[in-house]
Amino acid sequence: MTYQDQAALEERYVMPTFARKPVEFVSGEGMVLVDDEGNEYLDFLSGIGVVSLGHCAPEVVSAVAAQAAELIHVSNYFYIAHRGEVARLLSAMLNDAVHEPNGADEPQAWKTFFANSGAEANECAIKLARLYGSTRMQPAPDGTAPALVVTLQNSFHGRTLASLAATAQPAKQEAFEPLPGGFIATSQNDIPALEALFAQNEGRICAMMVEAIQGESGVHPCTTEFLQKARELTERSGALLICDEVQCGIYRTGKPFGFQQAAIVPDVVTIAKGVASGIPVGACAARGAIADTFAPGDHGSTFGGSNIAMAAAHATLAALSARGFDEHVREVGDHLRARLGELPQICAVRGLGLMVGVDLTEEAPSAPEVVERALASGLVLNAPGPRTLRFLPPLICEKEHVDALIARLAALL
Repeated sequence: MTYQDQAALEERYVMPTFARKPVEFVSGEGMVLVDDEGNEYLDFLSGIGVVSLGHCAPEVVSAVAAQAAELIHVSNYFYIAHRGEVARLLSAMLNDAVHEPNGADEPQAWKTFFANSGAEANECAIKLARLYGSTRMQPAPDGTAPALVVTLQNSFHGRTLASLAATAQPAKQEAFEPLPGGFIATSQNDIPALEALFAQNEGRICAMMVEAIQGESGVHPCTTEFLQKARELTERSGALLICDEVQCGIYRTGKPFGFQQAAIVPDVVTIAKGVASGIPVGACAARGAIADTFAPGDHGSTFGGSNIAMAAAHATLAALSARGFDEHVREVGDHLRARLGELPQICAVRGLGLMVGVDLTEEAPSAPEVVERALASGLVLNAPGPRTLRFLPPLICEKEHVDALIARLAALL
C-alpha cells in the first residue's frame, strides 16, 4: 500500500489533527529512515526527539520482542518485571544530577509514576502539586489552599486541558476555552517579573513548572540565573519546583537532564520522549517525601508502566547510562551548532547538545518551505515556526551525519 493509499484512508477515517508530510516510512536503522518506495532519508527529527538510540536499536528491539512473547499487559493492579528497575535507574540518574559526587547529603529515593506521554506526566505533576498545596502548605491569608501553578509564556506542557492551560500560548488555547483555572504565566528569563509575581501571590502558589529549554517554541534556553531564581523563590514560599524534562531530558542536552545546566535541585521532574526509544512512556518523578503526598486512588493509569513499556525503557536507559552519551552528545552538538552557524542564511543558533534551533534570515526561504524541500531531497527536518528550524537527531548522531546535513541544507537554502 502506497502513502497515497494511506492518505486516502486517513482522510476518510482519521481525525485531521496533523498536516502530514507526503511520505510513509516503513523501516529504519540508526540515523536512516526508508519510505515505501525504498528511498532513504537522514533523520534529524527522531520522532520529535524520541528515538534516542536510533531507529530499531537492537537492544530495544530484542527487549520488546522478548517481553511481547512472554506477556504484554496485566494492568497496574499487579507487580511486573522492570517497573521497579526502571524507577531505580531514574532515581539514580536524578541523584547523580543533583548531588555532588562527594557531597554530604545522603542520596534519597525519587519515586516515579509511569504514564504514556509527556502530557500525562505533566498532568500527574500538576495533581501532585495541588494535593501538596492543600495538605502540606500553609493556607493563604484568605484561608484558601495554595493552588496556583506558575508557568512561562511560550512554554509547552501538553495538549490535555490542564497541560494546555499550563502551556501559556494563546494561539493554542483560545479554541478550547474555558480552560481549567489556577495557572499564571510570566516571561521567560525576566527575573524582576518573576519576583513580582511571587510577591503579588504570596501564599497562593503551590508550584512553578518550567522547561530548562523551551522546545516547541523554537529551542529557547532559560538562563542559569533565571532557573536559580525560580528555585530560590519556590523554596522560600514552600512551593514545588517542577522541571518539565519531556524534551530536554534523557541526555538530549549532553547531560541526563536539562536543569543540570543551572545546578538546581527540583522537587518534581517530568520525563517522556527519549526514555524508551519510541515505545510510549511518560514518567513523573518526585523526591521521596513529596511523592508520598499521593495515596492509593489519588492517581492512576490503565496502560502506564506496562510490561512492554518498561522493557523498552529499561533497555534504553541501561544503554544510555553504559555508553557515555553525555560526552558524545556534547561533542556532536557543539559541531552541529558550529556548522549551522557557518551558513549565511542562518542568523541565530540556539540550544545545547543535540537540541538545537536556528532562525533563518529574511532572504532565506521560509522554514516550512525548507522542510518540504529537505524531505524531497532525503532529509527529515522540523519547523516549529515560520522562520525557525529545529534539530533533534537521535543521540547516536555522529559528526559525519552533521556534515552531510550541512551540505544538503546549504544547497536547499
